[in-house]
Amino acid sequence: MKQSETKVLLRILAAYYNHVSAFENTLVIRSYGLHCVNITGTIQKKVRFVIMGNLFCSDYSIHRRFDLKGSSLGRTTDKPESEINSNTILKDLDLNFIFGLQKAWFQKFIRQVDKDCEFLEQERIMDYSLLVGIHFREASVAGELIPSGARTPIGEFEDETAPRLSRVCWYQTWRQHAGSRAERTMRRSDCEFQLVGKPTGEYYEIVMIFGSIDILQDYDISKKLEHAYKSIQYDPTSTSAVDPRLYSTRFRDFIFKVITEDD
Repeated sequence: MKQSETKVLLRILAAYYNHVSAFENTLVIRSYGLHCVNITGTIQKKVRFVIMGNLFCSDYSIHRRFDLKGSSLGRTTDKPESEINSNTILKDLDLNFIFGLQKAWFQKFIRQVDKDCEFLEQERIMDYSLLVGIHFREASVAGELIPSGARTPIGEFEDETAPRLSRVCWYQTWRQHAGSRAERTMRRSDCEFQLVGKPTGEYYEIVMIFGSIDILQDYDISKKLEHAYKSIQYDPTSTSAVDPRLYSTRFRDFIFKVITEDD
């Protein structure tokens, strides 16, 4: 990790500890240790690294991975479609689904996202993402997705071969939520930076795994200069380098549009 990220982690460490202690269901990625190794020899340097929780440590295979920020500038994968696979990290403009959670889960979700964003905003952090992994309950061996057909009340779908999720502890199911549904969306061809497409009515039964990552970028002078430079060329609100308050508001607005309450 960069030295600047190390400094940010050390700066926010006390507040970070208090936040994850106060909110055991926080979506903010868990950090367990910060280390530095001195490499000696011809090339001497320090290598810094942090031990973090593995968000995708699951019995479910991940078919799609999305890194979502709520910004549009440069927010597409750099891979051609023929090279995209289940390990490809897709971005905001690659997202072609909206996701539905059961009412009780959705209410807890929005409350926790609000608390996490308030914490990050107070610490002057921006450029973080919601990392979302999607397991489609019905997919062919070749990886083709199979729609669930007629819409049924969420939670009624059962797959006897799928791993069961513990519902004893909210945190255990927080990042692995089985009662979820995805609806395919389609963007307008004449709107290049449309973040949320139009729902098509094509549904998929899914398991969602999610968490907030990349929380070590503060709004320093380099990010302020980046924002000023890009604002000359592009819509200032479309870039990821914006003031933490604006970033937090935009992030929440976008996340609550693509992860919704299932009716």
